[in-house]
Amino acid sequence: MIDLRSDTVTRPSAGMLAAMTSAPVGDDVYGEDPTVNRLEETVAGLLGHEAGLFTVTGSLANILGVRALAAPGTEVLCEASAHITRAELGAHAALSGITTRTWSAPAGQIDLEQIRALISADLGPYFVGTAAVSVENTHNFGGGTIQHAYDALADELDSRGLPLHLDGARLWNASVASGLPLASYASRATAASVCLSKGLGAPVGSVLVGSAELIREARIWRKRLGAGWRQAGVLAAAGLYALEHNIDRLAEDHANARLIAEILADAAPGSVKPDQVETNIVIADLSATTHSAAGIVAAAKSEGILISTVGPTHLRLVTHLDAPTAACRTAAQTVAHLVSV
Repeated sequence: MIDLRSDTVTRPSAGMLAAMTSAPVGDDVYGEDPTVNRLEETVAGLLGHEAGLFTVTGSLANILGVRALAAPGTEVLCEASAHITRAELGAHAALSGITTRTWSAPAGQIDLEQIRALISADLGPYFVGTAAVSVENTHNFGGGTIQHAYDALADELDSRGLPLHLDGARLWNASVASGLPLASYASRATAASVCLSKGLGAPVGSVLVGSAELIREARIWRKRLGAGWRQAGVLAAAGLYALEHNIDRLAEDHANARLIAEILADAAPGSVKPDQVETNIVIADLSATTHSAAGIVAAAKSEGILISTVGPTHLRLVTHLDAPTAACRTAAQTVAHLVSV
C-alpha cells in the first residue's frame, strides 16, 4: 500500500530506533528524564520561548496551551475549520469550559476584518469575553496553507493586549516553505505547539512552548488530566532525532505534493490549483466531476492507494518521508485515472 492519508502514518527509521534504544531516561513526572528535558529545551530555543512541555499529542498540547490563555467561561476565536474547533472533539469546551467563535476564509486564512469584528471586549455580564485568538499554521483542512497575514494579526492583538495561540502542528513545513525561521512565527504567540509525529516522522509527541510560568501551569494540568509520563525519554529521543535529521527534507514532501497536484489538475481541471499547494497537503475538489470523494477513496484502496476525504466531494492526499517521489507519482496517476473515467 502507498499510504497518503496523513503524515502521521510514518514509522521510525533505523537511525531513529537506535536513538530511542540508547536514550538516557528518568522519571519525567519528577522532572528527571534528561532526554525529555533536552527535547523541551531544544524546541523552546528553536521557537524563541523560555520553556517547553513534551506531550503525547498535538491535541493535548493545544488543550493545555488554550487553557493557559483562556479562563472557563471565556472564548477563543479561530477559523471555522481550524483543528482546535473541528478535530479535537470539543475538548476545549468539555474539559476547560472555553467556547469558540469562528471566522470563515478561503484556505483557512487569517481575515483581519472579520477578527476585528468578532473580538468582544468587556461588554458587561451578558456577553462572553474574548480571551485569545488561535491560528493554525500551516492550516490542515485549508490544504497545508501558510498564514500570510500572521504578523499583521500578531501586531493587532499586541495593540489590544490579547494573547495569540499558535497551533503549529506543521509549523516546520511553514518555515521550510517560506524560508522564515521557526521563531519568527512562534515567538509572536504567547503559547505555541508543534508536532513531532507529523512531517518530522517521530512516532509520538508534540511540544508546547511559552513562558516558564505558563509551562509550569501547563505541567500541572498535564498531570491533572492524567497525562504525566515516566521514562518518556525513549520517545523524546525520537523527537530529537527528527529535529536533527528531518526538517530540511520537508522540501521534498512539498515538491511531491505539487507533483500530485499537477497530475490531478490535468486529469480533473479545476479540482486543484498546483500553484496554491504550498506545503505537503493536497485537497482536490471533485464537485465538477461525477464522482464522490468516498467512492474514489474506496476505488483507490482497491488499487493499493490509501487516501482520505475532508467532505463529500473533497479528497486529501498528504506527502511524507515514507512516500518517495516514485510512490507519490504512482498514487497520483492512479487517482487521476479514477477521477477521469
